[in-house]
Amino acid sequence: MVAAARLFAILCTALLLIAAPAQAQLLSVETWIEEWDPGSQQWVRVGADDAVPGADRLVPARAKPQAEAIATYGPFRVVDSTRAEMIGVTDRQSPAQFRAMLRDFPQLRTLSLVECPGTDHDIANLAVGRMIRAASLETHVPAHGSVRSGAVELFLAGERRRIDDGAEFAVHSWRDTRGREAGDFGADEGANATYLAYYREMGMNSGQARAFYDMTNSVPHADARWLTAQDMRGWIGEAAVEGLVTAAPKIAYADTGYLDSALVLP
Repeated sequence: MVAAARLFAILCTALLLIAAPAQAQLLSVETWIEEWDPGSQQWVRVGADDAVPGADRLVPARAKPQAEAIATYGPFRVVDSTRAEMIGVTDRQSPAQFRAMLRDFPQLRTLSLVECPGTDHDIANLAVGRMIRAASLETHVPAHGSVRSGAVELFLAGERRRIDDGAEFAVHSWRDTRGREAGDFGADEGANATYLAYYREMGMNSGQARAFYDMTNSVPHADARWLTAQDMRGWIGEAAVEGLVTAAPKIAYADTGYLDSALVLP
């Protein structure tokens, strides 16, 4: 989870010279917040002027039938004492919501990702993923379940991962509020290093983490690469040769017309 945040302020002084001996000073203040990212072991600058890399990393929502919930914590819905569902987007509040759910329902064993468009806050999203792994939860995508963009990281967090036939996944590059994407940085710089570290935490070796991350960035942020249940099983399967998945999954389909008209962009 996000362990800490710190506030910075810089006073920028511009001297306005006038004819008289006296001088006037014009002061402006720039402020921002930095949050600690445990994956990259560095402070990440966030705030109105420079959001977390990949903020608003979404592929649009689609309506899904919902089982009756006995308790709700943001996008997390408890179905019974051992099962919860996720329907919706993670944001800055999601780690606290997820922690409260685990506190109130300590017997939870399975998190089903039903309709998961992505995240509004990447650092918080990865914090939830680490909580899923620490709690030894199984992640499950039911038939017709849809796990897209930042929600894929949550699926990977499961100690055991289960995908029903008919499930779908979508991946694409993250993009920050300055329009920069993964390819605009060195392979091990900034957010790229953060994601590679996260995939290793979730059980991939260095070669698998690199191959999977390269696949997710094979399409730009404004598009999406769609994967079937079988495709994703190939990426999380046990078969590997020298750290690389033996058969890279193919694009299942790309509904680009739908995406172009409906993507939620920063």
